[in-house]
Amino acid sequence: MLFTFLSFTAQLSFTAQAADFNATVEAARGQTVYFNAWGGDDKINDYIEWAGDELKSRHGITVVHVKLADTAAAVSRILAEKTAGRDSGGSVDLLWVNGENFAAMKRNGLLQAEAWAESLPSWRYTDAAALPAIRLDFAEPTDGRESPWGRAQLVFVHDSARLATPPKNADALAEFIRANPGRFTYPQPPDFVGLSFLKQILLETVEDTAPLYQPAEDGDFDAVTAPLWDWLDAATPNLWRGGKAYPFNYPTQRQLLGDGEVDIAIAFNPSDASAAIARGELPDSVRTYIHDGGTLANVHFLAIPMNANAPEGARVLADFMLSPEAQLRKADPGRWGDPTVLAMHRLDAETRAAFDALPRGIATLSEAELGNTLAEPHPSWMAAIEAGWRQRYGSGS
Repeated sequence: MLFTFLSFTAQLSFTAQAADFNATVEAARGQTVYFNAWGGDDKINDYIEWAGDELKSRHGITVVHVKLADTAAAVSRILAEKTAGRDSGGSVDLLWVNGENFAAMKRNGLLQAEAWAESLPSWRYTDAAALPAIRLDFAEPTDGRESPWGRAQLVFVHDSARLATPPKNADALAEFIRANPGRFTYPQPPDFVGLSFLKQILLETVEDTAPLYQPAEDGDFDAVTAPLWDWLDAATPNLWRGGKAYPFNYPTQRQLLGDGEVDIAIAFNPSDASAAIARGELPDSVRTYIHDGGTLANVHFLAIPMNANAPEGARVLADFMLSPEAQLRKADPGRWGDPTVLAMHRLDAETRAAFDALPRGIATLSEAELGNTLAEPHPSWMAAIEAGWRQRYGSGS
């Protein structure tokens, strides 16, 4: 009887939330949502265009994809608007964000004050107990002020026809670089994948990782990061172009792999290589792998700024992006291949079957092979590592 009562109460709560959201949908009709999101990958851009078309036809909402090279630029713009007293009518309605950028928005009061994410109708398809990262962004509590959009994990990519046995830890990679000058590089910071690679090497080379999960200012930055700089000092002269230039982002590095200029690439999407093979951008001999000790994994989110001009439209877009329909399309490696944040046991049988039927792709590791993950350090380390890298290696790039 208690279970029945609790289920009935939960249903009443959901019905009330649905009624509230219907009002949000009506308020959003006719709005234009300026969705600021990284624009460096055609397949992601095509996916966002599809979502915009769906919102236009279903709800009369216009979605404008503002293509960013660096999410921090949008955060800086929102901060400038707040400083100038622009508390409404802002230029950003929805932002693809995580890590240090979310922490900076939270720290500077740039987020919607209301905890809105868990009131979205599509939130019911998630399970925070099974995937705690949907409430933690790089160890920073989301407090319901950003909605989960997808999962990511750092993977390494190699062409098995040229490199049969790739190096699977930081030490082995260092030896590979030394023995094969010019055959390895990484995206140039502040590119997210480039910085993630630096964090990966730091996590593998530092003796004690505990300080990395506390604010960077609370620890001895020079002592903690010394193993990373030692590793890079030895590797840099033997990188592609002698470490004097770096690919702009991971699609550029992926192209270098496809062109045979390097032997290893890096991505933060386990399905990226399979999708590139399907598009004819990489040969079908390409495979992915992770390091033996695991690789970084996280969740990325959608946030609404405190001065959004179309906050209702932004919520409708965020809810659609979290829906089983949109998550299923996004998980398809032929379209994007971004792993879902939804809990399979929360979906109906037909939708679960559709997820199960998605092609995995010949280069994509299984869930079991991807099971060894490393938690993201505290977001403050990202900016600190970027600054340290620029000081030491940025002048020649």
